[in-house]
Amino acid sequence: MAKMKTGKSSRRQRGFGMESGKPRSSQPQASDRLLLYATVTVTGAVVMMIEILGTRVIGPFYGVSLFVWSALISVTMIALALGYFLGGVLADRSRRFQLSHALMLAALSTVLVPVLARPILEITNQLGVRLGSFASALLLFGAPLTFLAMTGPFVIKLAFGRDDTVGITSGSVYAISTLGSVLGTLALGFYLLPAMGSRAIVYGIGIGLWLLAGGLSWYEFRRLGRAFRPARLIFSAAILAGVLAGAGKAAGNVGDDYRLLFQTESVYGRIQVIDDLKRGIRWMLADSSTISGMHLASGKSVLSYQSVVRKLPRFRPRVRDALLIGLGGGHLANDFTRQGLQTDIIEIDPAVARSAQDFFGFRPPGELWIGDARYQVRRIGKRYDLIVHDCFTGGSEPVHLLSLEMLEDLRARLRPGGILAVNMVGFLAGPQRAAVDAVYRTLARVFAHTMTLVSDPGVNFNDLVFVASERPIENDAAEIDYRFARWLSDHRFPLHPKEGFLITDDYNPLESLQVGKAEAYRALLIQRIGADVLLW
Repeated sequence: MAKMKTGKSSRRQRGFGMESGKPRSSQPQASDRLLLYATVTVTGAVVMMIEILGTRVIGPFYGVSLFVWSALISVTMIALALGYFLGGVLADRSRRFQLSHALMLAALSTVLVPVLARPILEITNQLGVRLGSFASALLLFGAPLTFLAMTGPFVIKLAFGRDDTVGITSGSVYAISTLGSVLGTLALGFYLLPAMGSRAIVYGIGIGLWLLAGGLSWYEFRRLGRAFRPARLIFSAAILAGVLAGAGKAAGNVGDDYRLLFQTESVYGRIQVIDDLKRGIRWMLADSSTISGMHLASGKSVLSYQSVVRKLPRFRPRVRDALLIGLGGGHLANDFTRQGLQTDIIEIDPAVARSAQDFFGFRPPGELWIGDARYQVRRIGKRYDLIVHDCFTGGSEPVHLLSLEMLEDLRARLRPGGILAVNMVGFLAGPQRAAVDAVYRTLARVFAHTMTLVSDPGVNFNDLVFVASERPIENDAAEIDYRFARWLSDHRFPLHPKEGFLITDDYNPLESLQVGKAEAYRALLIQRIGADVLLW
C-alpha cells in the first residue's frame, strides 16, 4: 500500500504538482488556463513581429525583395517545425527544462539580434542575395523563433486535465496563438513601426519575454512545485542589461568619414540622410538604395541619370507640365520648375518627402500626393505633357509599377503626343540584360515610338532612361539644337522590341531577373559609401 501511495503522489507531481507541500489535483484551474493562454497569445504575436522586423534588419543590406521575404518566411517555418518538435519532446521527457526556460532563451536570443546583425551580414555578404539573405535570416532569427515555438507543446501539456480534452485543448492553444499572430502583425504594422524604430522594438520584445519568463518561473514554483532558481533570472537579467547598455553606442554608427543627419523608419523602410565629409556629398538612402545625392558646395545632384532626364522637356518645345513619380531629393522637380514646367509629384513615402524638404532644398512646385503610384495615378483627373517614372531602387524595384497594365494607365494620363520616361538600372549586354529587354518590349507594346538613352555610353552596368510616346520622339529635338541632336545620338542605345517578354500583372519575374543587378548595385554602393551605412 505504501508503494501505491508513493506512485500516486509521484503521478500527481507530474501533473499540477504540489503547493506548500500538499499535492494538488492534476485538473488545471481557470486561472491556470488564463495564464497559459495569455502566454501563447504573446508568443504568437512575437513570432510574427520578429518575422516582419527581419525585413528591417536584413533589408537595408540586401533590399526588401521577394528573396528576403522568402528567406524570412522559410526560416520562420523551419524554426516553428523544429520548435514544435523539440518542445513536445522536452514537455514529455524533461523535468529540468520548463516553459519559462524556453521563453528566457527566446528573450536572450532576441536582444542579441542587434549585436549579431552587423558581423553576420558582413559574413554572409559573399553568398549573394539569395543565399546571403537566407543564411542571415537563419543565423539571426532561427534561435528566438525556435524557442518561441516550444511554447505550444508545453502549454498543451499543462493546460489539459483529462485525456479526452486533449483535442479541444490543443486546438484552442493553436487557435489562440494564431489570433496572437494576427494581433502582433496589426500592432506592429499599424502602430509600433510608424511610432518607433525597429531596434527599440526588438529590445522591447526581449525585455517583455524576459518578464514573462520570470512570471512563469514563479508560477511553475508556486503552482507546479518546480524548483525556483533566481540565479538564472539574475544571470539572464545581467545579459539583458549589458546588451541594452551598449545599444546606444551600436545604433547609428556610420563611420568617421560620415555624419548621420537624419534617420527614421517609415512603414516602407529605413530612410537616412548622411553627409559624406570626405567627398562633400549629401546622400539620401532608402534601405539599400541611393535615392538622392547632392554636392554640398553647389547643391547640384550627383546622380548621372538625372542629367539625362532633365533634358526631356527639349523633346517637346511646347511642354507645359509634368508628373514626377518618385521624388528622391526633389532635384528633378526643381529642374523642371526652373524650365517653366508646372510639376506634380507622387511619392509613396512621407519620410522621403520630409527629408527632401528638410535637407535637399525641395519645395513642392505643384501637387504632392503621398501614396502608391498605381492607386494615385488612377485618381488623377488631369493629363500631362511629360511623365517621369522614377521609382528605381537598388535592392528591388517596385515591379508592379512596370507592368503592361501600369504603363497603359500612365499612357491614359498623357496628352496627345506626350512623353513617358522610365528610369531603370541594368546591364546592356549578356544574359543579365533580360530585364532591360522585357521593360523595353512592354513599353513598345503600349507606345508606338520608343527609344533608350544611357547615362554613361560604353559602360555595361548603366543607368537607362526609356522614352516613349505616340508621336515620333527625336524629330522635334533635332530641329531645335544640333548639339542636342549629337548628344542624343551619343547616348542612344539600340534595343529591339521583339526581344524579351511582356511584363504583366499576371507574369512578372523581374525581381528574379534583377538579382545580378542588385548584387552589382550593392557592391557599387559599398564602394561609394561604405558597408557601415547599410548595416543595421
